[in-house]
This record gives sequence, C-alpha cells and structure tokens, in this order.
Amino acid sequence: MKKIVNEPADVVAESLRGMAAAHPQLLRVRTDPAVVVRADAPVRDRVAVVSGGGSGHEPLHAGFVGKGMLAAAVPGPVFTSPTPDAVQAAIGETEAGAGVLLVVKNYTGDVLNFETAAELAEVDVRTVVVQDDVAVEDSTNTAGRRGVGGTVLLERIVGAAAERGHDLDRCHELAERVGSRVRSMGVALTAPTVPHAGEPSFDLGADEMEIGIGIHGEPGRRRAPLESAEGIVRRLLDPVIEDLPFDEGDEVLLFTNSMGATPLIELYLAHGIAERMLAERGIRVRRRLVGPYVTSLEMQGMSLTLLKLDDELTELWDTPVRTPALSW
Repeated sequence: MKKIVNEPADVVAESLRGMAAAHPQLLRVRTDPAVVVRADAPVRDRVAVVSGGGSGHEPLHAGFVGKGMLAAAVPGPVFTSPTPDAVQAAIGETEAGAGVLLVVKNYTGDVLNFETAAELAEVDVRTVVVQDDVAVEDSTNTAGRRGVGGTVLLERIVGAAAERGHDLDRCHELAERVGSRVRSMGVALTAPTVPHAGEPSFDLGADEMEIGIGIHGEPGRRRAPLESAEGIVRRLLDPVIEDLPFDEGDEVLLFTNSMGATPLIELYLAHGIAERMLAERGIRVRRRLVGPYVTSLEMQGMSLTLLKLDDELTELWDTPVRTPALSW
C-alpha cells in the first residue's frame, strides 16, 4: 500500500485538522466527536441542513459545508458510519430556532445512527434518506437502494432553500422531491484500499470492470469485460434513464462523477458521450456538474447521475454557494 499517511488510525482526524487550516473562513472543525460546521453557525432562523457518513468519499460531505449548502457534516471513520453522539453534536452546534434537516445516505449504519440522534434531539428534526442507486435493490449494506451521487444534488438544492429562509416543512418537501427525481449508477475499474486494511477491497482483473458498484466497493449488477468509453457510458446511462423513467422533452441536470482516480480528461470524454446520448433521446441537459465529488478513496471508475429538473429546482441550484468543494 502506498498512501500519504502517518498512522492509519489517525487519517480522519489529521485530515480534518488540515481541512480546518485550509478553509478557516468557511468552516470550523472539532475532532472529538468529529464534526465540521460552517464558520458562521448557528445561523439564526435558518433551517440547519446536516449530513454525514463514513470518510473516504471526499469531498462528500465535509467539503460541502458552507453558505448555500450544509450547516454541518459528520464524518465517521473510513467507510464507517458516524456515531449518534457525533450527529447530536452537529445538531447542537447548528440548530438556531428553525429546526434541522438530516440528509442520510441509505446505508444501514448511517440510517440507524442518524435516526437515533434525531430521536434523542430536543429540537424539531426531520430526515430524508437518499436512495438513488439503480444498480441494486438490496445489498449487504443497505435495506433497499444505496445513496450515491444524488446526495450532492439534494444537499445543494435543499441547502439553497434553507439559505433563502424556507421553513423546515418546505425544505423537507424539496428534499423528498429531489429524491424522487434523481437516479445514479456507477462502474469500477479498480478497487479502493482502505488505509487500515492495507490491501484492495476486492479483486478485479486487468481486463474487467464491475458494473453498478457501490461507493464502498459493494458488488454491482455484474462483472464484465472492460469496454470502450462509449460502451461504459451506455451501460450506466440506459438503466438510469429507464428507471424513473426519463422521457423525451425532460430537462435534466447531468452529474458525471469520478470515483477518485479517474482523471478529468477521461471524465470530460465520458460526459460528452452522455450528453450526446441524452440529446439523441430528446432529453435536454439544462445544468451540469463534472468532477470528483463522491469518491471511493482511489477507486478508478465513474458514476452518472440524472436529476429531472423543474423551474424551482433549477433556480435553487443556481443560487450562490460557497463551500470548499463547490462554489459559484
């Protein structure tokens, strides 16, 4: 294993300290329990949008803390859910009279621990569970579909609504709407290596790819011979389109995501193919996001996410955002 680390057990805490040093104007960090909070929190009379999950998917979630997105993120150990006390700490540092919306990816540990924190909270807390992965209905780590790339789009749009002063009922309704209109699917060309494990999470031959992989290296729909970019994009895009389904005349946000090690030259190539394929179906790409936003350590691979837009979702997406990983 070759990684830029000291002790594997200290990776998350040391990374968070470095993040705090790099972005003091945007956020503050505590490490026991681990919580990342926007610098001006709590923001009076604004819903606090809080998310989190296992580390190793950076910039998800801590990289999206800031104006127009998350009030706080709760990073657990690598590929491991944060504990309820850490989620409680995030709620306590951000709630300011308007309630808290928890955004939770559909993994059993995340759902259980965030729900426990919500039940113990003495303020108004709502929860939305993101489950946008069309690859599998069930896996060893979820009850139902996994939460993947759609999490970023949901956090952004609901964070924008909270920044505008929408109340908790409205923010929760928007979160549910985004969740019902977003679908994703990913592919792995190589496996990630968790620091404390010291070896790849699974074996994948030099001429193989795993279609429908999860962001922790969970198995997908099937293992197949490696294909060209054209073939890979089609294998990801067709199931996504057919699942909702997305139809001719729809306007969408297309999110082309690197799983960590796929360089932008390949990602832009794939994105261009996806845009062409959507145009051939009469689906208009109205907004775009391209880059490594939901990663799996150094996994080589990519995912495609489609969100069916309406005027309100588009307007909220376009409002100002300032976080370490997303800013305009």
